[in-house]
Amino acid sequence: MTQSHVSGMETSAISVLKRAVELDNSGRFQESLVCYQEGIQLLMDVLKAAVKDDSKRGHYREKIKGYMDRAEQIKAHVNQLKEDGKYHEQIRIAEDATGYSYEALFKPYMSSLLTEVWVEDPYIRHTHQLYNFLRFCEMLLKASCKVKKIHLLTSQDEQADSSQQSSALAELKQSLSAQGLTLDLQYSSTIHDREIRFDNGWIIKIGRGLDYFKRHKGRFSVGYCDYDLRQCHETNVDIFHTKHTKTL
Repeated sequence: MTQSHVSGMETSAISVLKRAVELDNSGRFQESLVCYQEGIQLLMDVLKAAVKDDSKRGHYREKIKGYMDRAEQIKAHVNQLKEDGKYHEQIRIAEDATGYSYEALFKPYMSSLLTEVWVEDPYIRHTHQLYNFLRFCEMLLKASCKVKKIHLLTSQDEQADSSQQSSALAELKQSLSAQGLTLDLQYSSTIHDREIRFDNGWIIKIGRGLDYFKRHKGRFSVGYCDYDLRQCHETNVDIFHTKHTKTL
């Protein structure tokens, strides 16, 4: 392994761990735990691959131990809150903020135990909203967990031709089926609240549902393809955990 590659890993570890501390200090414990774990692994890789100076090795071991101790404290704290049914975390997405792709937002809650997802969102009907749901499904397919079923409860637009919505969702259902994933689709004329539930116990409520991204500024503008770079509308994300997962 070249020195430049090791330096790159070290820089990445520092960046991830800095983010972990920021999230930790702001009370976003589950997200900080994921960053601590990733950063610790990067530091351990640096330690194993390249550091030969004994004083440096001692320095890295001390840093790793400190971060591991803090990660264990957070894990115990989060587990206790989950056990007591008191876990609640809020993320405030500011107007025009970036860095909130679906991958960035949902990754901390997608454990290997995740196999089934429920999406309740009344606004999966217009073209950009249908694409948002498609991106959400693609994220689940790419994740390390093995999601086998997605339930979507949404509404039909009574004031417009709903054929686009029904045909788009039918096409998506067929496409997901080819990937081994079942889409269960239901409509409701009374649905209002927006909620996403994972069968590992996590509940994510986004004020604007999946439709929190702003319209792109042009087809060749930054953020058109990469949603980590797409500006967002202001909204709140509330995260809860329950030991009793939803069933249909």
